[in-house]
Amino acid sequence: MRIGVMIGPEKGDAARKLSRMLDDIAWAESAGLDTAWIPQIPTDFDALITIALMGQVTTRIELGTAVVPLQAQHPVALARQALSAQAAASGRLALGIGPSHHWIVADMLGLPYEKPAAYTADYLEVLNAGLRGPGTVNVENSTFTVHNPLDLGPVAPVPVLVAALGPVMLRIAGEQADGTILWMADERAVGAHVVPRITKAAAEAGRPAPRVVAGLPVCLCRPSEVAEAKARANRILGEAEVSPNYQRLLETGDARDIGDICVAGDESAIAEGLRRYGDAGATDLSVRLLPIGDTRDELVASKRRTREMIAALAKDLR
Repeated sequence: MRIGVMIGPEKGDAARKLSRMLDDIAWAESAGLDTAWIPQIPTDFDALITIALMGQVTTRIELGTAVVPLQAQHPVALARQALSAQAAASGRLALGIGPSHHWIVADMLGLPYEKPAAYTADYLEVLNAGLRGPGTVNVENSTFTVHNPLDLGPVAPVPVLVAALGPVMLRIAGEQADGTILWMADERAVGAHVVPRITKAAAEAGRPAPRVVAGLPVCLCRPSEVAEAKARANRILGEAEVSPNYQRLLETGDARDIGDICVAGDESAIAEGLRRYGDAGATDLSVRLLPIGDTRDELVASKRRTREMIAALAKDLR
């Protein structure tokens, strides 16, 4: 099981955000982590541009998007951007994509959010053709009619991972992509719902076994502070639970909210919690470092303790 960490922009001006993210990726590589996952936050930095910059200051670590929403750009444009980022990262890009949620696509962007699974399948047909370049992208389906020359080719194959939560999306991810990236999935949801469906679809399509990237918040703390950590997870990460997509995913597992999914406690408790995901079939973990504390200094110290523990633990979980 590969262990990675989420790196995203934080409050502050653009220059300081970028500096922090580059510092974080330098730490992740030096700490020996396998992957880093860059969220595409609707109001902030572009994930693929960030990866292109990170690629210039790293040499080994895989750099993934988690995830780029599809509706905001044409699949040929995304293929071109991904191929550019792949070159900048010397072949270390993992392209995480997804149909996003109604409150981003319809409410923020003012775009249609109808039949997102069918749209994703049609989008992948064009995107995959573009990522195989160079050559003309010739695809006609129910959504796209594309005859677009593309001179850019990949410096290395670009793995595509789809944010797939429901049965139809998991089938599409298995048939047309290299795996899935999850959020709001506990161990039972991974083992009983996600892994069997996407693995079956990939096998029937003659594709390799898919990657299953489970994203979860982690907090190293005293046993007496576990409730505080879970409450903080609900407070700062719980807004996503309003999405019907996530609500349906929660129903496939035992967790009621992101606080239940949060892995918190001492080192042994966290090690046990992460191993359960591996036992459920997750091939990768994307750790969202969750600090606790009453002051900025306490939060910074908590985050550093957690990330150092994750780096040490990663060696035992591989």
